[in-house]
Amino acid sequence: MKTGKISENVLRRSVLKQIKTKREEVLIGAGIGEDCAILSFKEDSLIAASTASVAVCGSEGAKSALHACVNHLAASGADPVAVTISAFFPENIEEAAIKEMMMQVEEECGKINVQIAGSTIQITGSAITPLLTVSGIGKSEKGHTVSVKNIKPGQDVVVSKWIGLEGTSMIAKRKEAELLTRYPVRLIEEAKGLDRFLSIVPEAATAVKSGVRAMHGVTEGGIFGALWEMAEGAGVGLEIDLKKLPVKQETIEVCEFFEINPYELLSGGCLLMTADNGYNLVNALEQEQIPAAIIGRTTDSNDRIVINKEERRFLEPAKSDELYKVL
Repeated sequence: MKTGKISENVLRRSVLKQIKTKREEVLIGAGIGEDCAILSFKEDSLIAASTASVAVCGSEGAKSALHACVNHLAASGADPVAVTISAFFPENIEEAAIKEMMMQVEEECGKINVQIAGSTIQITGSAITPLLTVSGIGKSEKGHTVSVKNIKPGQDVVVSKWIGLEGTSMIAKRKEAELLTRYPVRLIEEAKGLDRFLSIVPEAATAVKSGVRAMHGVTEGGIFGALWEMAEGAGVGLEIDLKKLPVKQETIEVCEFFEINPYELLSGGCLLMTADNGYNLVNALEQEQIPAAIIGRTTDSNDRIVINKEERRFLEPAKSDELYKVL
């Protein structure tokens, strides 16, 4: 099987179809386009739970896993509260590397006001590279659940910030020497620093107060993969204007250098949303200094179409992320 997320067909056939046990407390469980579980225990508030795992490649891996987990919570409309960390390290790991990982995760937790509530660190001869899992818990009020099931035809599709942020930063950090053969230091430093935008907690909190109907974090498979997952989970069609997808010049340059597609590149830090009035949502986000743009609309068709001037192409299920072609 290819590196990265399993295909949608494998997910349906070998994962989702095997989940048969149901509990009334689980309001939203595993499904296409659903990155977070929502639980209710007959009180005024709901509990949200999510998890994210990475094979830690370089110092950015722990930061990536933390934000992926917390972003899942935020995209469900929940207020992230705490995370637990489980990690397997190979036998040749130094204590300093473990300490550095925990310091990095704690620094990011401080920025988004999330507590590390537990951690399990193990050394094993089975691990070739560090394997890290972050599990998160959040809370939300009843009646404020945000899910792809809320998506209907005729809604505006909105994105925050820019696509390809996380993938661009990872590539720039690990392929800096190669990129410097063509680009100036200033551009590479800016590309490396795009990971400062990885959290979607601020825009998700604003969106919940501003008429958002559904939210979906853009992660592996890039914006094209996220659009497909969102539409497939909701059972709607899409018409997306390629020219309206916001992308940093640094991402364009890095992708051109390595001949990869920015629309299928790891895009942590970018939040995909739908709203009945996208202009109101965009205005609310921009008032909080969060860039956002309307990129298209949902439709009552089964077609998921990306329009580029006169050209029309059909979206497909998420593919292996372009990042794996470089790293």
